[in-house]
Amino acid sequence: MIVAILLEPAMPVEFKDYYDVLGVPRNASGSAIKKAYRKLAHQYHPDVAKDKKTAEEKFKELNEANEVLSDPDKRRKYDELGVNWNHPERQTAQPQNGFSEGPQTDSEFHFDGTGFSDFFAQHFGSRNRPFGGSRRSGENGEGAVPFAQHGHDVESDILVTLNEVLLGSARTIQLQRTDPRTGQSTMQTLKVKIPPGVRDGQMIRVAGKGQEGLGGGDSGNLFLRVVFGKHPDFRVQGANLYFDLDLSPWEAVLGATIPIPTLEGMVSLKIPAATMAGREFRLRGKGLPTSNKIRGDLHAIVSIQVPPELKPEQKILWEQLAAAYTFNPRKNT
Repeated sequence: MIVAILLEPAMPVEFKDYYDVLGVPRNASGSAIKKAYRKLAHQYHPDVAKDKKTAEEKFKELNEANEVLSDPDKRRKYDELGVNWNHPERQTAQPQNGFSEGPQTDSEFHFDGTGFSDFFAQHFGSRNRPFGGSRRSGENGEGAVPFAQHGHDVESDILVTLNEVLLGSARTIQLQRTDPRTGQSTMQTLKVKIPPGVRDGQMIRVAGKGQEGLGGGDSGNLFLRVVFGKHPDFRVQGANLYFDLDLSPWEAVLGATIPIPTLEGMVSLKIPAATMAGREFRLRGKGLPTSNKIRGDLHAIVSIQVPPELKPEQKILWEQLAAAYTFNPRKNT
C-alpha cells in the first residue's frame, strides 16, 4: 500500500477576484491588464507609499493578480474556474506522480508570509506538492512500519521582490500543520533567509519542515520556490533589467537629460540629439546581483511617444515644422 499525499488544502479558502483587484473588466486585453497593474503597482510600491504596511499587503495582492492574469494559461484556468471554483470536487487532490489512492494520513500545510494566498497556492502554485520518494508499507500488508522512513519533502512558492534579490532579506513565515485524522493544528514560526542574487525558480531549502517521518524516521524538508514579483518599471532577463524609456519627439530630436529609476534610486541619463526609437542605453552594474556577487546591467530602451492631442495653435507649429523639413523616413537615403 502506498500512502497518498493530500496535495491541496481541504479547508475552504477565500476566492480572489483578480479582475477586481486590478480594476479591469473580465474581457480586458493583455495590454490593459499590464497598464492597470503598472499604475497601481506604482501607487502601492512599498518604496514610495506612506503607509508601508498597508502598501506592502496591497502590493502583494496586485502581484498575485498580475501573476495569474498576465499569463495566458493561468488566466484561462482562472476563467474556467468561474462559479464552480469552490465545488467540493475542486478541493480534493487527484493522484499524481505515481501516488495511488489510500488513507490521507499526511499533514496539510498552510503558510502565511510567502506573499501568496491559499487560493493562489491551491489553484496556481506548487504548495503541498510532494517530491520525495513514496513511503512503503510493511511486508505484512497491514500498513505496519517496521523500519524508519524519511518523510516527504514539501514544496511551496514564495514571492520575492527585486529589492530582496538585490539586498537579500530575512522573512518570517507562519507554518500551520493540520492532521486530517484529528483536525488538530499546530503553528510554527520559521525564519527564512533570502540570499542576495537569488534566482527566479530557485529552491530555498528549510531543513526538517516537510512531512513527518514514520517509524522514527527524519522529517522531510520544505522547499520554497522563488517567484519574482513583477516590478512596475523593470523586466528581468537573467541578471539584467530592462526599462522602457519614453521620450517626447523633441527630446529625441534635440537631446535631453532624463531621470530614470534604478533599484537604488533615480539617476540622470543624458540623451544625445537625434536619438532613434529602439536605441538602447546600458547602465553598467545597475542590474541584479548573481551568486558570485557580479551585478548585471540596466538597459533603457527608447520609445518615442507623441502627444495624445493637439490644440489648434500647436497643430500650426507642427505644420510649419513639417514644411521646413525635406526629411522622409521611408526613403533609404
